[in-house]
Amino acid sequence: MPNEINFFDTYTMLAITEEIVPTATFFRDRYFPTESSDIFASDKVLTEYRKGDRKMAAFVAERTGAIPMERRGYEIHECKPAMIGVSRPLTLDDLKRRGFGEAMYVNSTPAQRAARLQLDDFTDMNKRIERREEWMSVQTMINNACTMQEYIDAKTKGEKRDVYFYDGTSDHIYTVANPWNSSNGNFNGDVKAMCKLLSHRGLPAADLVLGSEAAEVVLHDDEVRELLDRNLAISYGDINLTIEYHGVVRMGTLNFGGFKLTLWDVSESYEDDNGVDTPYFPATSAMVTAPNCGHMMYGQISQIPYGSTEYETIAAPRVPKLVVDQENDFRSTMLRTRPLAAPKNYCPYIYAADVVG
Repeated sequence: MPNEINFFDTYTMLAITEEIVPTATFFRDRYFPTESSDIFASDKVLTEYRKGDRKMAAFVAERTGAIPMERRGYEIHECKPAMIGVSRPLTLDDLKRRGFGEAMYVNSTPAQRAARLQLDDFTDMNKRIERREEWMSVQTMINNACTMQEYIDAKTKGEKRDVYFYDGTSDHIYTVANPWNSSNGNFNGDVKAMCKLLSHRGLPAADLVLGSEAAEVVLHDDEVRELLDRNLAISYGDINLTIEYHGVVRMGTLNFGGFKLTLWDVSESYEDDNGVDTPYFPATSAMVTAPNCGHMMYGQISQIPYGSTEYETIAAPRVPKLVVDQENDFRSTMLRTRPLAAPKNYCPYIYAADVVG
C-alpha cells in the first residue's frame, strides 16, 4: 500500500509554499533581491553597510614596493525584524462548498478539496506578504529607514519597531529649487545633481524612478522633447514605453551629462487599512538609484508544529503552520515571515519629494 502524503505536515507545507510562483514586484525584485546568505538561522539579522571608496593608489619609489592600503570601515547592526503573519480558516463547510473556479468533480473528496484549498490559501497569503515586502522596500528607499507597526489582532496596535540606516541625519535627500513643471524648473540639472551625489560616494546611478505625476511631466517636457527630436552628435536617449512590471512602465533611457539612466513610471498601488487605493511611491516624487542596491533578509521562525510538544526552528522566507481547534472542528493554515529590507552601501539612493507642483 503506497504511503499517503500528509499535506498538513510542516515540511510538506513548506515544500508547497516553495512551489508557489512569486509575483514580480518592482522595488523588491529589482532593488532588494534575496540570496542564500540573506536567510539567517537566528531571530535577528545583521545589517551592514559601508561608504564607497574613491581614494587613489599612491606612486611609490621603485625600492619601496607598495604602500599598505587600509581596509574600508563599515557599520554593522543587529536587528530583530518584526514578524509578518497571515492565516486563513478551513472549516467543514469550506470542504463541502465548491471553491472559486473549481469544476464540479463528482468524485472530489474532502481530502482532495482540502489539498486544493490549501494551495490556494497559501498563494493568497503569499501575495499579501509580497505586497508588504514591496511596501517595506519602498519605505526603506524613501526614508532610509522603515517603521514596522506590529498588531496584536486585526485592529489593536502593538509594539512599533523603527530601523534606521543612518546616524543623526541621512544624506539621501535632495530638494529641487523649483518644481519641474514651473517656468524656471530644471529637470535635467536636478537629476544630474542627484546622480553626482551618488557618484561622489563611489556608487552607481542607473535608474530614475518617477511617481505617476512626475513621469507625466517629464514625458511632456518641452526641453526633453526638443533634445530627443534634434539630431545631436551626442545621443540624449530614447523614449519607448513598455510595461515591465504590474503598475510600472519602463519609459526609456535619457542621458544626464553622461549618466545614462533608465526611466521608470511607477503607479503600482495597494489597498490600505481603510480600503483606500494608495500608491507605493508618491506620485510627485523622484529617486535616482541602481539595481541591487540592497537586499531582502529573513530571520528564522520558531514554532510548535501540530501534533508535537517541542519547538522547531525554520530559516526560510516563508514558514507555514497548521493550527487545529478540535473542540470546535476548526483548523487554519498560517504563513509567517521575518523580512527586513536593507541597503548594501550607505545611502545608495537619492530621493526627492515634490519635484512637480
